[in-house]
Amino acid sequence: MSRLMKQVAEATRELSNVRYVSFTVDPRNDTPAALADYAKRYAADTSRWSFLTGSIEDLHSLKREAFKLGNVDGSLNHSTRLVLVDAEGRVRGYFGTTDDADIPKLIAAIHALSAATPRLATGS
Repeated sequence: MSRLMKQVAEATRELSNVRYVSFTVDPRNDTPAALADYAKRYAADTSRWSFLTGSIEDLHSLKREAFKLGNVDGSLNHSTRLVLVDAEGRVRGYFGTTDDADIPKLIAAIHALSAATPRLATGS
């Protein structure tokens, strides 16, 4: 997923009002230092792409309540979708990571939403 996020970030680098957020699914091991190393591995522009951790409870809440992702068993695992969120925190779309056609659709949606809003975030 990070490889795809990097691809999306590179395709939209000229859009200064777009932000990217990745949330860990392994908060016990993904300390802020470990996530900083991970960001370096992907040559992420950390002024625009944040790698976040938190409590398991908060991550579950974000995944299930805010992004409407996750398994019914409540396990904290990687989603197979990237989520487009607008400046007001509304989910504007879900884009799969297993269909090659979804990433260009996400990039187009980011461009369209960026033109219409002052600030935008994309999360995984």
